[in-house]
Amino acid sequence: MKNITEKPNIKAVLTIAAATLLGTNSLAHAESNTFETEPDEWKFDTAILYYSEADRVSAGEAIFNAQKTFDTEEILNLKLTIDTLTGASANGAVAQATVQTFTRPSGNGQYQIAPAETPLDDTFRDTRVQLNAQWTQPIAPDYTASGGLHLSKEYDYLSLGINGNIAVDFDRKNSTFSAGFSYFKDTFSPEGGLPQAFSSMLIGDSNADSWDDDFSATRIGSEDDKTTVDILLGFTQVINRRMLMQFNYSYSTVDGYLTDPFKVLSVVNNNGEAQDYIYESRPDSRVKQSVFAQSLYHFDTTVLDVSYRYMWDDWKIKSHTIDSRFRIPLGDSFGKESYLQPHFRFYQQSAADFYQPFLIDNESIPAFASADYRIGEMTAYTVGLKYGMLVNNGHELSFRIEYYSQRPTDAGFDEIGVLKSVDLYPSVDAVIAQVTYSF
Repeated sequence: MKNITEKPNIKAVLTIAAATLLGTNSLAHAESNTFETEPDEWKFDTAILYYSEADRVSAGEAIFNAQKTFDTEEILNLKLTIDTLTGASANGAVAQATVQTFTRPSGNGQYQIAPAETPLDDTFRDTRVQLNAQWTQPIAPDYTASGGLHLSKEYDYLSLGINGNIAVDFDRKNSTFSAGFSYFKDTFSPEGGLPQAFSSMLIGDSNADSWDDDFSATRIGSEDDKTTVDILLGFTQVINRRMLMQFNYSYSTVDGYLTDPFKVLSVVNNNGEAQDYIYESRPDSRVKQSVFAQSLYHFDTTVLDVSYRYMWDDWKIKSHTIDSRFRIPLGDSFGKESYLQPHFRFYQQSAADFYQPFLIDNESIPAFASADYRIGEMTAYTVGLKYGMLVNNGHELSFRIEYYSQRPTDAGFDEIGVLKSVDLYPSVDAVIAQVTYSF
């Protein structure tokens, strides 16, 4: 591995951090090795990733990233991502002691959930194709600018975006300040249309003559959109010949349709028995801020990478993320320049102020409410191991396997009646496997 005081590596770390916020970073690029591309040569990163939750969602992803560095130090980066998702997704309703019946989001057909089981919609399927292009070039001594385009298309979702970044070197190129922005316009057109907030899910005979009209009465349209603006300020500093540090501040504002049209809430009586299922409602804006600090320390042979991120928003969600990697060279005994890289990540999140696992019948409905566990209180951790080595004239081949566990908690809500006998906050466990080849 190259010494971290080399100036191109400072820019590489900074570019990866900026691209993560601006939506241009790829898993393959972030996980690739740090060797530099020779002028007028292409560098390619390819990756295959598999993600599988126990009894829930599975995803497969293929990434192809191409980067060319020109003689005049301009860099062109192109990325293609294709992923597919299948399986079952929690619809937001609470488990019950009896069988529950739900209508599919399209309005075509219904499904039943066994007693004490978390309601999961097993028709969750999607394919996404994403294209990113990024151009980086020096614009003056110690000044580097970049700009990029983003296109992502799913069955019911279209995302278009642009981004830009400028970096300034000083203190003999030991310090770098950067500022970046991005703008995204997303259009959501879910099958079955957009449900009216807090309207009741239609359940009954889907073959009835009035079914289509009754279902349409619960919809407010066929599509809607949202816009996202991100701003990133970053500072990178070489501390000494072994240590590199980076600090970022990010500000993000989202406006438009932010409700999940596939999520519902259970309305229960005082004994916890479901009386109705109503569609959720979220605010039409969100402002997120975060601070991030990262340090890389090069020991005699090993490299330690530790980072911390604190995020807060006007939905009252606050989160803490600690991420660490430790690169251990193995020499040539287990493959040319082979290495192991243990990984540990800890994440803790508070609940949104409108998060509610259920609503109680005959009580007033709040302005906003969602039972989506993803905006509830939770703790999650990831542990994993990566093995890499050089093959075929310096090309890198690596394998990564990780275990992810998410533990939602009650966020202060009391379980009532029959809800005490079911699991309202089931854990989510997943396995992640990835193969990367860089050449």
